[in-house]
Amino acid sequence: AVRHNVLQTALLIILLIFLAVKTLCERTVTVNLTSSSYVPHVTTMDTSAQLNRVEDFSFINPLVKYFLFVFSFLFWIISLLMIGLGIYAKMEKATDTVWEAFFVDPAIILIVVGVIMFFITFCGCTGALRENIVLLKAFSISLTMIFLLQLAIAVLGFVYSSKARAAANKFMKKAIAHYRDDPDLQNLIDYIQKQFQCCGWNNYTDWSKNLYFNCTPENPSREKCGVPYSCCITIPIETVINTMCGYGTQNLGILEASKLINPEGCAYKAADYIKDHFFLVGALVLGLALPQVAGIILSWILISQIYKEMETVF
Repeated sequence: AVRHNVLQTALLIILLIFLAVKTLCERTVTVNLTSSSYVPHVTTMDTSAQLNRVEDFSFINPLVKYFLFVFSFLFWIISLLMIGLGIYAKMEKATDTVWEAFFVDPAIILIVVGVIMFFITFCGCTGALRENIVLLKAFSISLTMIFLLQLAIAVLGFVYSSKARAAANKFMKKAIAHYRDDPDLQNLIDYIQKQFQCCGWNNYTDWSKNLYFNCTPENPSREKCGVPYSCCITIPIETVINTMCGYGTQNLGILEASKLINPEGCAYKAADYIKDHFFLVGALVLGLALPQVAGIILSWILISQIYKEMETVF
């Protein structure tokens, strides 16, 4: 009952934000039309001719307007689904996430990304439909900043590859340390290790960073010096998963351990996957970049058309 109340409260907050922004849009429509600094000198006859022209002609292309609206609306719906899924995943957890694992919690990341997408796409969706310059500029500037941030991270990661690897290594070691603290994080790591047939970030000994798997004498865990079962070599005919297959493997050398588990780190496996599927990864990156670029271009085209329409009216 408590979880359902939390979900209802979150949805109510989103609905109130939606209504508040909608009311703001309706109040600012007339402001956009009167705030233009461009007021050309016209005579009485010119004004009459312009008014007649407005009735028959518009600078605003309906294809641009409604394509941007549909484009933003689809991603707005996706953002709502992400928020809902993140809230549901967070409520379904048996325990609360510890503060140290807060920023590696997949549910939290999903909610944060969804909220950011919600506000940006709502500005684009409502701005296009209402022809609101303020919201369209907010949409375009936000998309531009996110796109430039992603581009900067990619360039800096390429130029300072050693520092980027160190940052990624630090992040993944933190995720490994909190493997047991968050069920979603645990399932995500297990999925990655199974799919890439890897163990740890650099190698299987990375699991010594985890409280349950470290090899210190003070560790009373039965999993001491072990690795998760997702590191184990899969046997096709095995019907029951042996969750203890990785016990004690950190005490073994890499040759002996390779008979039981996949000792290679996921960082190297991921690098090999990118090399082997370069065009697929490139298409995925392009697929993420193109919608952002398209949204930026379409929003500025619509803004310029709205300005031309305002110049015609006034």
